[in-house]
Amino acid sequence: MRACFKAIAASAAIVATTAGPTACSSGGGQGASTGAGAGAIQATTWSATPGSRAQPGNSNGASAPATPHRESAPLTGLFIQGGSQAVANFRAQTGVKPKIVLNFGGWGKDFMANWASTVTANGGMPLLQIGMGKTKKDPPLIASGADDSYLASFARQVRDFGHPIILSYGHEMNGAWYSWGWKRTSPATFVAAWRHIVDVFRAQGATNVTWLWTVQAYADSPKQTTSPVRWWPGSDYVTWVGVDGHYLYSGETFHKIFDPVLSAVEGITSKPILIAETAIAPKVGQASALPDLFEGVASGGLLGLVYFDTTGNADYRLQSAAALAAFGAAAKKYGYAG
Repeated sequence: MRACFKAIAASAAIVATTAGPTACSSGGGQGASTGAGAGAIQATTWSATPGSRAQPGNSNGASAPATPHRESAPLTGLFIQGGSQAVANFRAQTGVKPKIVLNFGGWGKDFMANWASTVTANGGMPLLQIGMGKTKKDPPLIASGADDSYLASFARQVRDFGHPIILSYGHEMNGAWYSWGWKRTSPATFVAAWRHIVDVFRAQGATNVTWLWTVQAYADSPKQTTSPVRWWPGSDYVTWVGVDGHYLYSGETFHKIFDPVLSAVEGITSKPILIAETAIAPKVGQASALPDLFEGVASGGLLGLVYFDTTGNADYRLQSAAALAAFGAAAKKYGYAG
């Protein structure tokens, strides 16, 4: 979300994954923040259960279709301001170890190798969200190859990093708030730009990338969101699907928020799905809604979730003892505690 981007850009450190329109997304922000999920699972040891749809680090994203399933290493991510100490505090309060650590990189900026190395050294897997340019003029230029010099250099930096990393360009494209999204950039142009980015990375030998195609749930802002189907770049260009959505209104449940967009996604692909950013507004009742969130992720056979523990259009931080205890209990119950 645009309102949230300002708060995040001003932060010194961010830990976990993606965002939504009415909830609070940092978008393709320019912020270079630090922080690591200490004690998180080693990404290089992940293995999926039989029938899994893809493996981390498979740059081509090719896999056989399969029904939804539980991964052998369910993922819980955390987006938090305050760096590694904030992550350690959250772990101590909830007993949950973040397995994914998010940062935001600006188009035209170098790869944040030091940050990614710190994340990996602490046992996490870095996720980097990058906007598809800065204005609506940029996606066509990216698709045309006009930015290939920069893009190839960035891809080599990622390759030389040498560890698994999740990359997501132009997230929430089915929403109307970013320059690369609905009503601003055509789906055809977005798809061409996405495919070109992936092709350039492959040409540079950056096979350590898990490609996360991240869409927005409709419930956050129904009038500004549409079906993501037209933006699908094809199975050969995606490893995982990310979905952003948030508990913003009283009475909302996981199924009300996510089922419509999950149905649209599952109609075009069987790739593994990560709830890439989610949060619960205090007025919804954090302690009471958290079990519903984890149950929804688990029952749907999804990869996991990333909790957006920061402020934006609401204060989504889990601060009460009841909310922190509920997060830890639900994560443990459904196998997401690490």
